[in-house]
Amino acid sequence: YRGNPAEFSIQYKRTKATRSISVSTEQNIIKELVVAKKFIDNKNMPIWSYNYSFIRSDLERRYHQKVSVPTIIAKAKKYGFYIGKPEKKKAHDREVITNNVGELIQHDSSLHLWSPYASCKWWLITSIDDYSRFILFALLVLRDITLFHIKALQTMFLRYGLPLSFYVDCDSIFKFVRGRDELHYKHLLQTDDVMPQWKQVCLDCQVKVINALSPQAKGKVERPYGWIQDHIVRICARENVTAVTQANSILHREVYEYNYKRIHSTTNEIPILRYQRAIREKKSVFRQFLIPPPYQSIKDIFCFRFNRTVDAYRTVSIDNLKLKFNNAPIREEVTLRIYPNLQTGLSEIRFWHKDKLLDIQKVKTALLKCVHF
Repeated sequence: YRGNPAEFSIQYKRTKATRSISVSTEQNIIKELVVAKKFIDNKNMPIWSYNYSFIRSDLERRYHQKVSVPTIIAKAKKYGFYIGKPEKKKAHDREVITNNVGELIQHDSSLHLWSPYASCKWWLITSIDDYSRFILFALLVLRDITLFHIKALQTMFLRYGLPLSFYVDCDSIFKFVRGRDELHYKHLLQTDDVMPQWKQVCLDCQVKVINALSPQAKGKVERPYGWIQDHIVRICARENVTAVTQANSILHREVYEYNYKRIHSTTNEIPILRYQRAIREKKSVFRQFLIPPPYQSIKDIFCFRFNRTVDAYRTVSIDNLKLKFNNAPIREEVTLRIYPNLQTGLSEIRFWHKDKLLDIQKVKTALLKCVHF
């Protein structure tokens, strides 16, 4: 200024364009958008959007290129890879409010083609704590059967303790409905007259079961489902996943990302931090799991229960399978508690009568044809 006051200026003149990205980065953005479009166009895949946040993460993971989501959206609009947000539906005002972890666990299963290279659809079984949004259990299985849901209870109860209640839909695994489930039960039974096996486990553990009357009422578990579903399907497609075991490895990795690294859009907290803070502040109603007397093992709890009458030959029948056991009381009713082992293919049958364990036997699970596992 002192040397040439007439030419002095504080205006800064840029010599190159600002907010620009490299040519290779732009090419990779277009490449990922093209891949996402193929997923959307595939009617067998449950993907209906581009998920620009996922593309951002994918660019960093695959190419070590950091790009903002607005930049990706701008490129998507420029090259015709943009789908606008759908109109917001009417808000569902029947929301369940909780103030403690363990107060309510939302449990559900969802059927999708999780990989376009898989030969069939798989079921995702998930449990999430309503207060912290922490996912307590997640597993992909080939069939949606009671056995896997009981195994989910066993995993959660032993790891986290007993919650106050479970929130489930009206699927036959969780609730008997007259007119729908009569093939397996007597026709004269009314709704709630039959206690499904999964619900009996909860009853033994003194955990309340609440049935949601509509899918909208379970919105808190559907949103994480949507996030997990979108990520898993995209990753499975990119990695050519064909087996459910491969998909489960991806699922566990994504659940860890959700639980321990991502800020939840509703709570504005990372689920594990919200969960741990609630524990520190004594805002937890989880109870320690203890085997309720007179039972002696977790095999007496996380099992299938059937009542049978002992005949004059001290045997009981399960369909066409006759079982003779020690200390059998003739013409009296006994309870068979059946604990299947998925690894060995054997089921342990524990014979109970008047709060006493009479005998233990093992049979091939395949022989128990009448048991709807």
